[in-house]
Amino acid sequence: MKTRVVVLGAGFGGLELAAMLSESVADRVDVTLIDRNDAFVFGFSKLDILFGRQTPDAVRVPYRDLIKPAVRFRQETITAIEPQARRVTTDGGTYEADVLVVALGADYDIAATPGLAEGGHEFYSVAGATRARDRMSAFTNGHAVIGIASAPFKCPPAPSETALLLHDYLSLRGVRDACTISLVMPFPVPVPPSPDTSRALLAAFAERGITFVPKKSVKALDPQRHVVVLDDGSEMPYDVFLGVPKHRVPDVVASSGMTENGWIPVDPKTLATRFPGVYAVGDVTSVGTPKAGVFAEGAARIVAQAIVADLEHSDRPSAYAGAGSCYLEFGGHRVGRVDVNFFSGPAPTGTFAEPTAEMAAEKLAFGSSRRARWFGPST
Repeated sequence: MKTRVVVLGAGFGGLELAAMLSESVADRVDVTLIDRNDAFVFGFSKLDILFGRQTPDAVRVPYRDLIKPAVRFRQETITAIEPQARRVTTDGGTYEADVLVVALGADYDIAATPGLAEGGHEFYSVAGATRARDRMSAFTNGHAVIGIASAPFKCPPAPSETALLLHDYLSLRGVRDACTISLVMPFPVPVPPSPDTSRALLAAFAERGITFVPKKSVKALDPQRHVVVLDDGSEMPYDVFLGVPKHRVPDVVASSGMTENGWIPVDPKTLATRFPGVYAVGDVTSVGTPKAGVFAEGAARIVAQAIVADLEHSDRPSAYAGAGSCYLEFGGHRVGRVDVNFFSGPAPTGTFAEPTAEMAAEKLAFGSSRRARWFGPST
């Protein structure tokens, strides 16, 4: 009998896990990969959509192109997770697992920020970025505010990238002088684990006339008065608002009994949950790394290695290091990179690679390599 591995979610974590198991032990596993969507989209592609560099259709990688030995993809909506029984119910059937991996990511709670749906735009989903793109194309003067509702949130550098790319976008359209840009963030600096990265971003903001508002979160929007209400009660006028909404686990995860304090707790070394044979990786967990695809990918590798080790009766993998690299667009076709490590020392550390055109090419290669690895070189 083959080991039945059921993977919930086909993002960075789910795709990497399926690829590794297919490569290593295709003859001994039956991997079922379940996602409600019909295509994968890299997170950074949403900024391409927002600023009109790509269309929504162009950034989609259809899951029908995912053809790997021992892996079957199911586009279904998960309706129940029973971690003790390792059983999953969807709108298409029921799946029994020997190993269950939850990689469903984080959902957005738009309603948690009053006025956001009526008076602003979230740009962290494809649909949201598309709507925001249409609004931005008509924006020619006034105050643009980029604000975060709460932490944690996906890809912490993304709001800073958005501010810098918005500067370029408005400059190319010849309306930058008629617009002001503010970035509201709950952190004291843009990227706390890497002082060098934060200094570079703050210098870039100053050079471009972007106002950085630290240690503040967006509590609400008042669409009638066109003001952003911050968590300290202060207000900022706005003409267009680009928001990062509050993040939460998907409803089906919240009702599964797996969460504590809103997220799935895991052993940070192994990604194992308190339920035997059940792992969780990526944004759905409280592991302690940023909610970004590269960290989900790294966690999935540890889980895949553990599954392979169990099948081969070999040594378990080394502990998850919580390390990853994030690319940061500075505008002007230049990209920087921050390399961070969360678990190797007493505190998280980060190093910064200055933005260059060569690093922009490296970012493109990063995306292309993942796409080829997970879907095949022809996609």
